[in-house]
Amino acid sequence: MFETTLSSRLQMALRRLSGKGYLNEDDITNTLKEIRRALLEADVHLSVIKSFTEQVKDNALGEKIIKGLNPGQQVAKVVNDTLVSILGEKTSYVSYQPSGLTVMMLIGLQGSGKTTSIAKLAKTIKVSENKKVLLVAADIYRPAAVEQLKTLGSQYDLEVFSAKETNSKPEEIAKDALNFASENDFNSIIIDTAGRLQIDDSMMSEMVRIKEVSNPDEVLLVVDSMIGQEAADLTKSFHEKVGISGAILTKLDGDSRGGAALSIRKISGKPIKFIGVGEKIEALQPFHPERMASRILGMGDVLTLVEKAQKEVELADAEAMQKKLQEATFDFNDFVKQMRLIKRMGSLGGLIKLIPGMNKIDDGMIKDGEDQLKKIESMISSMTLEEKQKPEVLAAHPSRRQRIAQGSGYEAKDVDKVLADFQRMRGFMKQMSNGGMPGMGGMPGMGGMPGMGGMGG
Repeated sequence: MFETTLSSRLQMALRRLSGKGYLNEDDITNTLKEIRRALLEADVHLSVIKSFTEQVKDNALGEKIIKGLNPGQQVAKVVNDTLVSILGEKTSYVSYQPSGLTVMMLIGLQGSGKTTSIAKLAKTIKVSENKKVLLVAADIYRPAAVEQLKTLGSQYDLEVFSAKETNSKPEEIAKDALNFASENDFNSIIIDTAGRLQIDDSMMSEMVRIKEVSNPDEVLLVVDSMIGQEAADLTKSFHEKVGISGAILTKLDGDSRGGAALSIRKISGKPIKFIGVGEKIEALQPFHPERMASRILGMGDVLTLVEKAQKEVELADAEAMQKKLQEATFDFNDFVKQMRLIKRMGSLGGLIKLIPGMNKIDDGMIKDGEDQLKKIESMISSMTLEEKQKPEVLAAHPSRRQRIAQGSGYEAKDVDKVLADFQRMRGFMKQMSNGGMPGMGGMPGMGGMPGMGGMGG
C-alpha cells in the first residue's frame, strides 16, 4: 500500500521535531514544507495540500499543550487529526432498506476493477449482513463482462441476472432484474453497468437512465487508486452528472502513492466507502478514516488486524492454542495451523504492516520471510506424525534431521536451525507464562515464529 513512501516521508518530517523543548513558528513552517513535499510526491490534489497544511499550521500554533506530550508529539497529533478530517472523519456505511429491496448501482471506467468489486461487495453483504443478493449484468457492450460476472457469481455462490434478449437496453435489464428480485425474495440487488475508457456524454446518459429506472439506495463509483489525484476530479464529474453516494477505491495493495485516498472526499464531497487491497474476497474492506490515518503515520492498524483474526479464529481454538503456548507443548502441527491461518487472513506483508512500528519493513524482507515459511512447511511435511508432535525426538536423533533434509530438498543445517529456533520459542513462551521476562533476544527472529528472523523494524 501507499503508506511505505508517504508514511516514511511524513514520519521523517515529524521526527525532526522530537527532542525539542519548545517549537516556534519557523520550526512548524519548515516541517510543513517537508509535509507539503511528501504530499506532492504522493500525487495529492493541490487544493487538498493547501487546505491540509493551512489546517495543520493553524491547529499546531493554536493547540493547547496536552500533558504528557512533547512538542513533536503534539504536532504529530495535529497531523493525525487533520488527516482523519481530510479522509472523511467518520466511517461511511452502506445504507440498507430496513425492509424490502436495497438497490445498489456500481459505475466506473474500464479497468477500475468494477466487476470484480461488485462480486466481492455482494459476497461481503451476503456473509456479514445475511442478505440474499442478486447481481445484474447490465453491461451490454462487452460480452466478456457478462461472462466475467457469471463466473464470479458461480465462484462466490451468487445468482446473476442477465438479458434474455440480445437487443435489450441496460435500463430494461435493470427494470426486469428488479421485478425478478422482488418475485424471488432477494434483499439486495447490485447492478453492474458499462464502463468506458474515458467519460463521455452517452455513458453518463445511460447511467442516468438506469438510475431513474432502478432508484438505487447507493450509487458507488469504483475508482482505480493508481490514477492518483485524477481520481478526485473523476469522482466529482460523476457526482455532478449522475449523482453518487460514495466511492470504492481499488488496487490499494499496488504501487499507489496515496493521492486518490487523500483527495476524493475533499474534492468530490463524497466518502470512500470501501477499499480494495487484494484479490481475495476479504480484500474488500470498509474504509475507516481514523485507521487509515494511523497507518499513514506508521502507527499500524491493530483494530483491522484483530477483526481479521476474529473472522478466522474460533474462541475455543484460540484458548487451546494459548494453553499450548503457556505449557510449552506447542508443536509443528500447531505451527502449520498458524501459518494456514495467516494465509486465510491475507498476505503476510499486508498483516505485518498493520502492526504498529512495522511499516518500515520493505517488500524484499517480506518476500524473504514468506519464502522461509514455505521452506519450513516443506520440512514439516517430510516429518513423521511422531516428529511433528514431539520436536524433542528430532533433537535427539541427527539421522532423523538428515532424512527430513533430504526429503524436503534442503540441507541438514537448515533443519537444525529451524529446530533450534522452535525450541527457543517454546522456552520463551514457558518463561513468559511463569511470570519471567527474558530478553527479546531469546525470541527467534521478530519475537515469534522460526524463520522470521531479520524482519524486525
